[in-house]
Amino acid sequence: MARWTSVQFIPALVALATSACAWIPPAEPDTPLEALAQKAPEREEPSASEPAPIVTNGSRHRMRLALTFDACSTRHNEYDERVIRTLLETSTPATLFIGGGWALANRGHLQELAQYPDFELGNHTFSHPHMPKVKDDRKVLEELQRTQQVVYDLTGRIPRYFRPPFGEIDERVAWLASQASLVTLNYDLPSGDPDETITAKRLVDWVLKKASPGGIVVMHMNHKRFVTAEALPDIITGLRKRGFELVTVGTLLEDTSWPTCQPSQEPERPVVAEVIP
Repeated sequence: MARWTSVQFIPALVALATSACAWIPPAEPDTPLEALAQKAPEREEPSASEPAPIVTNGSRHRMRLALTFDACSTRHNEYDERVIRTLLETSTPATLFIGGGWALANRGHLQELAQYPDFELGNHTFSHPHMPKVKDDRKVLEELQRTQQVVYDLTGRIPRYFRPPFGEIDERVAWLASQASLVTLNYDLPSGDPDETITAKRLVDWVLKKASPGGIVVMHMNHKRFVTAEALPDIITGLRKRGFELVTVGTLLEDTSWPTCQPSQEPERPVVAEVIP
């Protein structure tokens, strides 16, 4: 499969930022020129549109729930393999949101994760900034596109969903993500695993108490000091006992699409997920 060099990618990224086109993988070198020259069929414009979605949950009418794990780009870029081992041993699908910096520091681990069909890979920005505070649209796109490129280069996969760092998002960032062919995917159930005072039992009790049909749970796989790995087996067992089918985000949102239009000029109101009381 063809790969872009950094020299080839940078001009393409600049072009993307100025034209707001979606990123696509490079064409294979043996693609016939005739096929490239064919004009794509005209698509009907939707009769109505709405701002790019900020998804926090799936259907509330099905006992499905998605476990998601962020691999944040940090100074240490740790990897808690115990989390992944539990998911594999319990045959639990999950969506893993990959930071670009984390991916570069854990190339082998990411390539291994991509071999498992039950793991879906998402985009968690390159350097883990507070996205609504990044006022330059080109830098917002760069955070997303650099991560798309790194994940594609290492795994051949193209993320479909973008998880904003810290759960912080606004209409502008969600719109820019949609121009990069990414759906902004937040959550309705923060596990609270970064809390240094939380115990494994409290984490289990909280998730089992708050889980609801269509829910999206956020946890982390990049800090060994978190109690996530210790709590995860009981979380999985407890959710299944409650009747939940554990699925990837893609399965949770299957057959769901959103026509999008540019957000209004009204003042932006950042959306931040709730935290454990």
